[in-house]
Amino acid sequence: MVIYGGVHVLVAWLAIQVAFGDSEQADSKGALSDLAQAGAWLLWTIAIGLVFFALWQLILACVGYTYVPKKRKRISKRIGSVARAITAIGIALGAFKYATGSSSGNQNQQQQELTAQVLSLPGGQFIVGAIAIGVIVTAGVIAYKGFKKSFEKDLDMSRAPSWIEPVGRIGWIGKGFAYGVIGVLIGLAAINADPQQAGGMDKALKTLAAQPYGMFLLTAVAIGIAAFGVYCFVAARALKE
Repeated sequence: MVIYGGVHVLVAWLAIQVAFGDSEQADSKGALSDLAQAGAWLLWTIAIGLVFFALWQLILACVGYTYVPKKRKRISKRIGSVARAITAIGIALGAFKYATGSSSGNQNQQQQELTAQVLSLPGGQFIVGAIAIGVIVTAGVIAYKGFKKSFEKDLDMSRAPSWIEPVGRIGWIGKGFAYGVIGVLIGLAAINADPQQAGGMDKALKTLAAQPYGMFLLTAVAIGIAAFGVYCFVAARALKE
């Protein structure tokens, strides 16, 4: 959980650099690229840590969240654990590739090529559109969790510091907003049948930076993502299982 939070803090730092025009890539892959300069041992540590995080999330998806009384909410939390496991595995694979020197290509380009392949399928626009809706709904759920402070239900508040409430709210809302931008980009790719408009976190943050007052907007999102990372640090100690 600490490593998962650390990746978010690194992405937030790269987002700040994008806001001030100092970074080429502002997503997990950009963070790994920067870490590669510090040494392969750090990448191996992150990769192994994220693999264990993913395994933990898969265990929670199968038998966790027994403290949640309502079955529907318990199932939704387990689905969320599966999603986090998939995300962690994706970042871990990237770290392994950088550690072994086998990483190549641009993440946005790879995502655009994948979008182009899906768009070329029969009903491809509808498939990409459905993915966009799924991402936007997920973003809404993440942000709503921050607005309602429902993340506190997952924590043993007796082991959490008092400042976790505002930090957690900022973190969940900020992460939800960033995901929402990704969903909108995927949606535009579906509507216009243009894979060049799709992209992940890197494309989303750079799109924000290009807007009027983009530097201030992107800085706010970076603060939100960093806050989510800090929340993960606290959750490593106070999270219920």
